[in-house]
Amino acid sequence: MGKLDGKVAIITGGASGLGTADARLLAAEGASVVITDIQDAMGEALAAELPGCLYLHHDVRSEAEWATVVATTIDQFGRLDILVNNAGLVRFGTVEDISYADYKMQVDVMLDGTFLGCRAAIPHMSRDGSGSIINMASIGGIKGLSVIPAYAGAKGGIIAMTRSIAVHCQEQGYHIRVNSIAPGGIVTPMTAQAVAELPADSAGLEQTAQHGMGQPIDIAKMVLYLACEDGRHMTGANIVIDNGETIR
Repeated sequence: MGKLDGKVAIITGGASGLGTADARLLAAEGASVVITDIQDAMGEALAAELPGCLYLHHDVRSEAEWATVVATTIDQFGRLDILVNNAGLVRFGTVEDISYADYKMQVDVMLDGTFLGCRAAIPHMSRDGSGSIINMASIGGIKGLSVIPAYAGAKGGIIAMTRSIAVHCQEQGYHIRVNSIAPGGIVTPMTAQAVAELPADSAGLEQTAQHGMGQPIDIAKMVLYLACEDGRHMTGANIVIDNGETIR
């Protein structure tokens, strides 16, 4: 028996990095997983590996595409129990030199995408009587790093919005738990991009080097905890997983 037998999950940004680790672990624990992304070849290959899983092309900035993803999930599997709002990206630049287009892209994908996902999922979860929403934040939304103002704003907003949505679900009597996770440096394609793009003396890279890089499974295990009955008494929390980076 898996911890998620009979459950259905949507994972955005599931074709690579943290989302792939989440999809593999949740599927291994018995969930039917709908993997969404814009990286179609990678997403389709992953879904083909995982029994009972489905890949859907999905731009999380689109309210219409969210409606389609949730409707397809319900049509295919009959329910929705878990939503992992994981899709993300980073574009570097200080407040003085980042373009507005790069700023807006990050906020639209991560903050707006998370909002739209929660709004699309909650009516179906409340109908079925329970659910778990897990929003991917970052320690970038907690500590100050000069080269990620847009990313930090989006991730900090996710932390605050998670609390607000958790309170709403409680006030409405929905048995839907809403939590966020704030990883530190994790070995993913996105962090590999950061290492390649940032100067060697960047404060972010220096701190990551001091504290070490985690692995995607380190985050996936917390996603599983929050998704299953083990995390039944947690809502409105932001769980930091950073090997102590933010405590110094």
